[in-house]
Amino acid sequence: MSLRLSTVILPYRRWSEGGREAWQRAEELGFDTAYTYDHLSWRSFRDGPWFGAVPTLTAAAAITDRLRLGTLVTSPNFRHPVNLAKELISLDDISGGRVTLGIGAGGTGFDATALGQEPWTPRERADRFAEFLALLDQLLTEDSVSYGGDFYSAHEARNIPGCVQRPRLPFAVAATGPRGLRLAARHGQAWVTTGDPKLYENGTPEQSVQAIRGQVGKLTDACAEIGRDVAGLNKILLTGFTPDRGRPLESLDAFVDFAGRHQELGFTEIVVHWPIPDSDFAADEKVFEQIAMEATAQLH
Repeated sequence: MSLRLSTVILPYRRWSEGGREAWQRAEELGFDTAYTYDHLSWRSFRDGPWFGAVPTLTAAAAITDRLRLGTLVTSPNFRHPVNLAKELISLDDISGGRVTLGIGAGGTGFDATALGQEPWTPRERADRFAEFLALLDQLLTEDSVSYGGDFYSAHEARNIPGCVQRPRLPFAVAATGPRGLRLAARHGQAWVTTGDPKLYENGTPEQSVQAIRGQVGKLTDACAEIGRDVAGLNKILLTGFTPDRGRPLESLDAFVDFAGRHQELGFTEIVVHWPIPDSDFAADEKVFEQIAMEATAQLH
């Protein structure tokens, strides 16, 4: 299977001050999908401009024609499945069926407490995510849903006419642990990983590849448990969080080598961050554009 190359555009610029141009340029460069983070704020960007994911993607849908659009990733931290389903159906309609929902359990960052709640424990995050994902799946595929769970409820929630994409827009489920991988196998059209976070600071690229190979193996087992062929599940690597950090974007050859090693593990899509000066995602824009235009031809 050929490898797709996508990008993630962080929503830190005003639409009139470079935001719009980035999404248009992503389409011109031939990226398969352009994602954005779905956070209320994020790490070092917390005290600067940061815009909402769904309005940003809606605006991007209006100025592009081919480019797929998505989140990497949405989480239950500040979302409810009923509201989110309505927004996603609307976005899928406006884009003409070009939306992918990246979705994960969330973490302990600013989003975890922004609504005034105490951070959830890892177990509660996992429990909530399982219920959130199953209910969202139902809301996006049925006209009317009533549900009462441990964490979420819906009463005759209407979602007519449903998604343009049928039976619903695709889920790209971010997961590394056993429970999350089982959810990806059950509900996902794709699986997302950033690698093993424990290796980011002191690990090696070789150790990272080994760890990711192990994740793919566990995903394969999770699919086998429910009689699903793992080959039918797209596998997405969000780069920038492995020990390689920004090195794959230093040259076309460096990227082709990096992407090829992960393509051999079964990955079908590699996502690179749109360059942001003076940040962890700084990169030479000319090299970045060369990679966008030429790398996939060398990876078929």
